[in-house]
Amino acid sequence: MKINKPIVLSLLLLSAISILGQVSSRGAGKDTRVEQAVRQLNSDEVQALLHNDAKTMERLWSEDFVVTNPLNKFVTKKDVLQMVKTGFLAFTSYERNIDYVRIYGDTAIVAGHETVVWAGKIPIAGKTNQLRFTAVWMKQGGRWQQVARHANIIVPLPRP
Repeated sequence: MKINKPIVLSLLLLSAISILGQVSSRGAGKDTRVEQAVRQLNSDEVQALLHNDAKTMERLWSEDFVVTNPLNKFVTKKDVLQMVKTGFLAFTSYERNIDYVRIYGDTAIVAGHETVVWAGKIPIAGKTNQLRFTAVWMKQGGRWQQVARHANIIVPLPRP
């Protein structure tokens, strides 16, 4: 019996494509579940910030969490928690809109924009600002925690 090589190669190629498609769709489902979990953690973080819930923030943020904040300061988890506990950092309104979530294994990158109304003892209390942010979440010790965040106040550009 003579084997038709082009047909055999075609069948092998189709089989490989089918297997890759199944593996890829399984991975996509996992990424979708992870993305939803990270989105929920972002929502939890906003609620914690609105309610000065330092205990929840402590759980959501990694021990090595750092932030470049809208006051142009580079601060640690300890610093931010201290600002919350002393009433320096507070909000009367906080709306976060996520524009981008990408999962890279045990790391998630989240970017978007926020509208906040500052409260507390912060120098800009009472002001409403638009922010741009990027956050990095990592799976550590079996759970997702935020490890880094950058946020800046959006300054309107002059019109030409």
